[in-house]
Formats: sequence, C-alpha cells, structure tokens
Amino acid sequence: MPSSQHTSHGTVPAYDASQAQATEMSVILCTAGYDHSIRFWEAWSGICYRQIPLQPQWKQVNRLAISPDKSHLAAAGNASVRIWDIPSMNNTPIASLEGHTGNVTALAYNQLGKWIVTGSEDGTVKVWDTRTSGVQRNYDHDHPVNDVVIHPNQGELISCDQTGSVKIWDLGENTCTHELVPDEDVAIRSVTIASDGGTLVAGNDLGMCYVWQINPSPEAQTLTPVTSFQAHPKYITRCLLSPDTRHLATCSADSSVKIWSTANFEYTHEKTLAGHQRWVWDAAFSADSAYLVTTSSDHSARLWDLASGETVRQYEGHHRAAVACALNDINLA
Repeated sequence: MPSSQHTSHGTVPAYDASQAQATEMSVILCTAGYDHSIRFWEAWSGICYRQIPLQPQWKQVNRLAISPDKSHLAAAGNASVRIWDIPSMNNTPIASLEGHTGNVTALAYNQLGKWIVTGSEDGTVKVWDTRTSGVQRNYDHDHPVNDVVIHPNQGELISCDQTGSVKIWDLGENTCTHELVPDEDVAIRSVTIASDGGTLVAGNDLGMCYVWQINPSPEAQTLTPVTSFQAHPKYITRCLLSPDTRHLATCSADSSVKIWSTANFEYTHEKTLAGHQRWVWDAAFSADSAYLVTTSSDHSARLWDLASGETVRQYEGHHRAAVACALNDINLA
C-alpha cells in the first residue's frame, strides 16, 4: 500500500492528480454491493475515481476479483460473471461468463490470469478459459456452493457448500479427492488456504472455524484436523489467511472483524476490529499483510492498519449494503 496510508484517518491529504494516477497504477481497490454499482477507490485518499453502473436485473454483485496483472476486473452476480477492462476506463463489459443457473457466489483468478474458477447456488463449480470465456471444467457439488479458492499449486480447488461439506478437486485427475464434513448440516460459508499450501481453514454459520494441516506426499495428500474454535457468536461470512500466513481474519454477522494469530496452529485471538455498524461481508489483505479492507451492510468499506487495529480510511458512497471488495497492490515491476 502507498506510504501515505500512514496518515491519521481524521486527516485526508489534498487531492493531487499526478499522485492519484500513480496510485491507480500501483493499487487497484474496488467495492460493490446491493446498490447496483462497482466503485474504484484511491486507497490513500479515500476518493472514488470511477463508478460502474449495473443493470437492475443483475440484482447485486456477490464477489469481485482483480486479475493478477491488474488489467481486468471480474464481478460475480446473478447467474453470470462480467469482466471489465481496467486501464481503458470503459464501463462496458468486455466479456461475460454465462452458464450458471443460480447466483454466482465465488470467484477467483488463477495466478497467471489464464482461467477463472466460479461457484454457484446452482450446486456447481466451473473453470473458465479467460481467452474464450468457455467452460473448461464443470464439477457437481450437489448442493449450493458458498465459496471456492485455488490451491497455491494451481492444480487443485477447494470449495464449500450449504450442507457443511468441504471438497478438494484435482484439476489434473478431474475428480474430487477429499471431502471434509466438520459439522453436518451446518453451512460452511467460507474457506481459505495458506499461501504455502500448508493450512486450510473453514468458517461456518455457527461462528466456528475449523483448521486442517495439509501434508503433501508422493503417494497421497492427507489433511489432518489440528484445531477448531468459536470465532464469533453469529455467522462467519468470510475467513481469510494473510499472505504471510501469520494471521487469520474472520468477518461476521456480529458486525466485527477478528484477527487471529496462526502461530503453532493455536489460533489465538489478537484483536477485534470494531467500527462497522452492521454485518461485515468481505475482506481483502494487502500484499504485505499489514492492511485489511472490509465491506459492510452499513454501506461503507474500511481500510484497517493491523498493527494498531485502527481504521486508516473509510470509503463512503454506496447507497446500500457493500458486500464485496477486491484489492491488488502487488508490485509487478
């Protein structure tokens, strides 16, 4: 994130067009929600510099994803995914992924940006070629899918569903290799995997988090349960491991975000990020794991300094619940 983020959240620097342009090139931050709009923000100033209006029939944006090279934004909505070109500032989508029959609830780019994975309430997980917008893989989850993430090895997917199942899909073998059911008939809302591929965490509708250690081997990968803990008294809407694997962030219907230390697989509570007034729906870490962006039903997004636990910036402009965010501040140089 830009160094100017360190200023007090009570003082916003004067607008500078040249600095804003440089920031836009280095940091892409966007949010979306129930007001039929996607907004792009200057992370350092809190200024909304671009808005993409959406047609009402699309209902809402459920998830956002920015391509690794920062050239495209994908938004998951009602039965489809739309993709925009970021540098051109053109608000007309350049592509649409059509094939789901229900709300698309999960969305992620692979690390080279060549394919996208989606999950849907129609009970399927699909892999799409970004060059052709065609489906490469189609997996039947049997129940509504709530989240999908890509393993760092780029050869596996991890998805979760409304019945409490977590499944691992091998793209090479084109099959489900593992199914985990930590609490039967309690929906798993979110899954996250460590950047080193060694840990899997799932959060459910009862506020519980479940942690597995992933042990790869030439014969067969094994997943060992290591701990479970009550993270929140209400729904967990999102759980997310930091890029440096040292922390887990959990978002909840209780209006809070909690930060947990992952040291020694103990998952001890470090701090609660308090400030949102309603459900917190989504979160994104900065590349250096020092900051966290969150979105909430209180119509706002916030940027948090994780060292202090304080809000650095608050992004105001959505007229209804803000439920999705995406951040790409990786230095491509």
